[in-house]
Amino acid sequence: MRPAAILETVLYARDLEAIEEFYRRVLELEPFAKEAGRQVFYRLGDQVLLIFNPIATSRAPEEDAPLPVPPHGADGEGHVCFAASGDEITDWRKHLEASGIAIEADFEWPGGGRSIYFRDPAGNCLEFAEPRIWSKQ
Repeated sequence: MRPAAILETVLYARDLEAIEEFYRRVLELEPFAKEAGRQVFYRLGDQVLLIFNPIATSRAPEEDAPLPVPPHGADGEGHVCFAASGDEITDWRKHLEASGIAIEADFEWPGGGRSIYFRDPAGNCLEFAEPRIWSKQ
């Protein structure tokens, strides 16, 4: 058996209010679910971006918890890449810079395709890239 797709991508951040403000203001994403101090969830097409506070999610659930999700969490900077066309990446770069977001890298991959990298308030490395960066792999 082999997994067919990735359903969820997870990042971790301790200040979820700053994260929610950033993802709303800069990426125009609205959460579809959230729990103060624990998590904020975003839907992107058929996939979900989950952002958890590692302090809250690294604790084991109560014995009678309705959703007994095992503890998990990570400290440090994570990474997620959003798919975009070359023209969209140009537009995203302009939008990010106009929003006061520093672009850390902007380059063409040797096999083709462009990427730009920037950070969210938790220090997570975010990227917009053309899907073709993986087409030759």
